[in-house]
Order: sequence, then structure tokens, then C-alpha cells
Amino acid sequence: MKKVCDTCGARFEKEPRFYDGSMYISYAMSVGLFLMSALVINYTIENANENTYLIAIISEVILLYPLMYRYSRVLFLYSFGGLKYTPKQNN
Repeated sequence: MKKVCDTCGARFEKEPRFYDGSMYISYAMSVGLFLMSALVINYTIENANENTYLIAIISEVILLYPLMYRYSRVLFLYSFGGLKYTPKQNN
């Protein structure tokens, strides 16, 4: 991750270990993914065994990890970093 935004000049690295709190957001996103996957498998596949759940959830986590990592940091930065979204004004 870059230290400073090329467009607006915002500093992403506020202090050492600033993003440690984003792992809680990532954990919540993972738990939500696990629950939704389990519900979908439960209602769509009859007589699904434990291996079906494990394969589906592990493959989803591997595929979606980069997105969850990025968006947990973004949500943490907007929540606790004092960064506000301001769209560009076309004058």
C-alpha cells in the first residue's frame, strides 16, 4: 500500500500498526461470508456433508481474501483515520 495518495495527497499510514484494527473488520466480513455460504449450501444442496462446506468456504476465502483485505483497510481508514470522501468537482 502506498504511503501517500497520488491524487489527493492523503496519508494512508497514520502511525505504526495503525491498521491492526482492520483485522476485526476483516474477521466480521469472513464470519458473514461463512454464514451466508453455509445457509446457501444448506438450502440448495440436499444431504451436504462436512467436506462440501469445507471446500466451498475455503475456496471462497482464498478467492475473496484480496478484496476483504483491501476493503477492511478502507473501512477502517474511513471510520477511524479521519479521511472523508469528497468527489472531484468539475468546474
